Amino acid sequence: MRLLSLAFLLLISVTVATAQSSIRGIVLDSTSRKPLMEANVTLLSARDSSLVQFMITNGEGGFSFPKVAVGTYRLLVTFVGYRNQSKRVSVQPDKPTVDAGIIYMVPQTVNLNEVIVKQEGPPITIKQDTVEFNAGSFKTQPNAMVENMLKKLPGVEVERDGTIKAQGQEVKKVLVDGKPFFGDDPKMATRNLPADIIDKVQLYDQQSEQSQFSGFDDGDRSKTINLVTKKEKRKGYFGQQSVGAGPGETGDDVRYAARLNLNRFNGVQQMSLIGQANNVNQQAFTGQSIFGGGAGLGANVGGGGVVVTDGRGGGGNGANTNAITRTLAGGLNYRNEWGQKADLAASYFLNDLNTLTNQQSRRQYALPDTSYRVNQTSTSQNQTTSHRLNLRFTYQIDSLTSLRITPGFTIQNSNYESLNNSQTFTGEGIGETGQIDSTRLINTSATRYYSTGRGISGNNNALLMRKFNRKGRTLSLNWNLAVNNQTTDGINQSTNRFYSETGDREDQVINQQNEQTNRSVTNTMNLAYTEPLSLNKTLEFHYNFSNNRNTSDRIVNDFNEATDSYSLLNPTLSNNFVNTYQTNRAGSTLQIKRLKYTYGLGFDVQQASLRSDNQTTDASIRKNFTNVLPNAMLTYNFSKNRTLRFNYRSRTNAPSVTQLQPVPDNTNPLNIRIGNPDLKQEYTNTVTMNYNSFQQSTYRSLFALLNASQTTNKIVNATSFNSQGAQTTQPINTNGYYTLNGFLAVGRRIQPLKANLNLTSNVNFIRNVSLVNNQTNRSQNWTLSQSARLESNFDDKIEFGLSGNVSYQTALYSLQSSQNTEFFNKSLTGDLYYQLPFSFVFTTDITYNNYSGKSAGTVQNFALWNAAISRQFFKNKQGELRFQIYDLLNQNRSITRNVTETYTEETQSRVLNRYFMLSFTYNLRRFGSGSSSRLDRNATGAQRGYQRSGRAVVD
Repeated sequence: MRLLSLAFLLLISVTVATAQSSIRGIVLDSTSRKPLMEANVTLLSARDSSLVQFMITNGEGGFSFPKVAVGTYRLLVTFVGYRNQSKRVSVQPDKPTVDAGIIYMVPQTVNLNEVIVKQEGPPITIKQDTVEFNAGSFKTQPNAMVENMLKKLPGVEVERDGTIKAQGQEVKKVLVDGKPFFGDDPKMATRNLPADIIDKVQLYDQQSEQSQFSGFDDGDRSKTINLVTKKEKRKGYFGQQSVGAGPGETGDDVRYAARLNLNRFNGVQQMSLIGQANNVNQQAFTGQSIFGGGAGLGANVGGGGVVVTDGRGGGGNGANTNAITRTLAGGLNYRNEWGQKADLAASYFLNDLNTLTNQQSRRQYALPDTSYRVNQTSTSQNQTTSHRLNLRFTYQIDSLTSLRITPGFTIQNSNYESLNNSQTFTGEGIGETGQIDSTRLINTSATRYYSTGRGISGNNNALLMRKFNRKGRTLSLNWNLAVNNQTTDGINQSTNRFYSETGDREDQVINQQNEQTNRSVTNTMNLAYTEPLSLNKTLEFHYNFSNNRNTSDRIVNDFNEATDSYSLLNPTLSNNFVNTYQTNRAGSTLQIKRLKYTYGLGFDVQQASLRSDNQTTDASIRKNFTNVLPNAMLTYNFSKNRTLRFNYRSRTNAPSVTQLQPVPDNTNPLNIRIGNPDLKQEYTNTVTMNYNSFQQSTYRSLFALLNASQTTNKIVNATSFNSQGAQTTQPINTNGYYTLNGFLAVGRRIQPLKANLNLTSNVNFIRNVSLVNNQTNRSQNWTLSQSARLESNFDDKIEFGLSGNVSYQTALYSLQSSQNTEFFNKSLTGDLYYQLPFSFVFTTDITYNNYSGKSAGTVQNFALWNAAISRQFFKNKQGELRFQIYDLLNQNRSITRNVTETYTEETQSRVLNRYFMLSFTYNLRRFGSGSSSRLDRNATGAQRGYQRSGRAVVD
């Protein structure tokens, strides 16, 4: 434990002493002899051209690199419209200042029919609100994927499961040359495309498509990465094929992994074929379920809370850290353009997942006059087959009018089976001897559940965009249709025993068949008109109509012993319910743009109606709501590399049909859930502030985020317990719900180690109000975490990384202060890539975890250590024979801690343990020479929509 703390503190406090020499110079136009302001100046190592420092020239064309170590360097100066200039400089120990003198930039003129001249670019370029990274400045090992390169970018973090965070926010989209790649799944691009075909990585907050078209910032943004491919790589074939197998933990089971990845790029026409088969938890995609958690998963207990998961159960890509998953998947992506008129992007993806989950949990409830502890073991198997089809078609009707259609469809089938056993005790449930005290046992339950699910979901978005002769005047109409139909058939068999204080026992046997059919249809239409009042003032008028109709039909039949079938209708548990939520919203927003700042003020008036029809009882409830929804936004640019954003939004949220339907759900017999048709809609105010800063001269970055929200009529759970530990949960509306989220990331370059150091701090606070046995329970959940990460490409032979994380979590309850709890989670991770002689490569990574605190479990320590040795073959190291050992110490486990307004819980899951694998990988690289004019159109036509908003997506 002391070793872990010392190592983590050492990582955070890394400081490197460098020489105090500086390099300075001036950049001038060779013709006019005038200074060039904001020219990009990069200081590179003369030995391997690795990045040392980067900056832009000031108003006099001057630059100065401070604290440069002794050595030989190369100055690279770039400026749009000029030829690149390079100059060697040397730093000596006895010279505090090195004068590089005057660097003259020669103007460059290129005729339209000439071949484009390639130039060396700077590592980082700022273009308005876009941060652009030159991929060549962030080297990866041969045949590495895009995900490996993203880990090296300042301000970018990649989680073990492939989730990408940039500047404190999750990346929702990853585009390829400005177009979607296999729909909106970010992992499809980052885990299936090689890093060596990428020229630039562009990071920005993507506006809505209507906002991109009109140039009017509506505040609707999502963090996006655009991967710009190298022009010489846009014509040819590339991909990665691999196959491997080996013995598992017991020696009787076989672990296998196979992968197919083939891409054919021919300018604007691109085709990609991927396939995957393994049972080691590897997924190069994001699994999605239209059943809201999987067919038959109706036994969840409790309301929303904070979940802290630090299990390391994933193998390789870490598909599922709390289970063992067998994956079969394959897909095809296609895109093409037809002149300037039309372009198409389409993809189809199929996956079949079989997930085995084995868990043990200990849950502590905080009640007004007592406490319950529930010990549970559960085993489940869920097989899901999904088909996904995504299309995106854009047609330029004329020079002022365009139409974009984006349909998507998903078909999914699921088979689910689970077995749950639980015991509930009063108090701690432990006697004086340390053994379970049976006299304090109040109930036991054994439940077996089977279900099959069938579902189809689809959506279609159509956007009609029209510009007028007056600049800034636009009209756009956006229509979206979303349909979701799902049916699950289940068998619920449960035996429950309840014990009274006198020791009497009451048995309850449930043997039922249930059929649940949910249908939803949502139509949304948004009409927007922008009118320029002046050069810097724009007024937008908009109208939005939305209609959401949900139907829930539940039929439950009891087992009839006389007929040996499920033929006895249970009217108490059966119900047909229809819910319709319709809104009409109209408003306007004034936006003013200045040189340094942009701000907007507006408000909407929304009229909403909520209608609930209980067709079983022929009862109806209707509610009408009128709300004023103000909004405000401010963007202030302190300088080219320092930006502050403020955003305030208000919104409403309607209850779901499950929350409204007044029918008991006894999937978990010890937690009966029932809807509440009297629920009101939620009203939420949200304030978000972002601050981004990047110092190009010192290569330091700072990204900060602060988000606060308050919700009126928050939908929470009211839970009641009887004397035998059984509970009933029903949603209600309460006030007093607040959240606060803070993020701070600081990054810097450590040149002697050729490494990037990133420090990340997080704080999360949730204040909730719920009811427990008709008494108000106020809960407060705090989560604080601090992490540090060091990534280095020391040279062509060695690459290493070191990271650590400490998190603290506490839960406070007003009803039972004695049940207040706190958790500590600590982890330290190191990884190494070492190129050995004779084309051998050694790789290893190890993660040490420590869990402690007042919780349902005890202090636990374990380490996950992986190691591999490989031999590279063929030209350009395209082939690799690899021997891998996963979980070398056989200690891997998964621990999940969950905190809600009524309980704390710790869950341990069976995960993937030690296995051995021998695999062979072949990397295909076959590209054409040169770039035709058709290829060059790919760099412009692919992002016509983005250039309307002023963003240059591709050089």
